[in-house]
Amino acid sequence: MKQNSKNISIIDQGELVDGTLACRGRLVINGTVKGKLEGDNVVVSQDGIVQANTKVNNMTLGGTFKGEIRVAQELIILSTGDCSGKVFCKNIVMEAGGMLNASVTHVDAEQPHTRSFKNLLNKKD
Repeated sequence: MKQNSKNISIIDQGELVDGTLACRGRLVINGTVKGKLEGDNVVVSQDGIVQANTKVNNMTLGGTFKGEIRVAQELIILSTGDCSGKVFCKNIVMEAGGMLNASVTHVDAEQPHTRSFKNLLNKKD
């Protein structure tokens, strides 16, 4: 059965999430996330700020990221994006003007964090 990835969650401008955030589908961050972030497809807008240990399948970064990020598939840094810390990803794409001040390590898509993330999403409480 095909999983529905049409779920969209938004952390709006002026909102702060401080702690652990795990979500399915697309997460759009216009506000601030601090702590721990796990998700499928995360978009950090130009006004968005993430200061977290992060594990995602894909991320598009148009705002600010500080911390450690593990991306199973693709990290896209837009021209307005600013990424610092540690990056572990399969693929990285940077637009002209994007900032990357991080150590970058290539990883395969099926790293242990990817499998454990899938288990987390399928976990029933």
